[in-house]
This record gives sequence, C-alpha cells and structure tokens, in this order.
Amino acid sequence: MQISSATPSSGAASSASAASNINKLQKQLRDLTNELRNVAGQEMEPKAKAAKVKLLQAQIQMVQQQIAAIQRQTQQEQMDRAQAQQQAQAQRQAKADREASANAAASPTAPRRTPGLGESVDTYA
Repeated sequence: MQISSATPSSGAASSASAASNINKLQKQLRDLTNELRNVAGQEMEPKAKAAKVKLLQAQIQMVQQQIAAIQRQTQQEQMDRAQAQQQAQAQRQAKADREASANAAASPTAPRRTPGLGESVDTYA
C-alpha cells in the first residue's frame, strides 16, 4: 500500500488543501485499520502473519504522524497569519500616530482664550 507524502510545499498550504490531505490520510488510515483487522482471519503461516501485522502497524503509525504534522502546520500558519495581521495593524497605527503628531506640530495653534463672562452664559429666547 502506498503512503501519501505530506511534505510541506513552498509557500503556505491553504486550509482547504490541508483538510483535503487530512481526509485522504484518514481514509487511508481506515483502510489500513480494516486490513489489520482482516489479518487475524487470514490463513497464513504465523511468521508471515506477524510480519504483515508489524508492517501494517508501522504504516498506520506513519499515517497518524502525517495527519498530526499537517494539523501542526495548519495551526502554525494560522498563528503566523494572525501575528502578521497584528504587526500590520500596529504599523498602521504607528504611522497614523506619527502623521497626527506631525500635523499637530506643523499647524500653528492659536492660544486658547478663556471664555468671557457673557460667552459662557446660555441664552434662551
């Protein structure tokens, strides 16, 4: 039985691709598990049966490790995207703050005048 390759490709794999790969590997895992169950009922010499069981167990373990690796990679990519978004937001905020302080320093501000006695009284008609 062929084991699927789960080596990371260049660039970030999309989550849809990762989910597709996991689904394929889970199907392969079910097939291997069923094959392992069927070995018990097969007529073969004990040495050959033991070797086949050992081989199937090793293949099952490899598929499980591939699934775990894809899940870790997907989680890492999500964390990297979230961190990149936070950094971009922080850079935008820093730029906006710099521009605001530059605009405040560049525009002359008139001295504030305290309101006179008549200016702070509300008038009603």
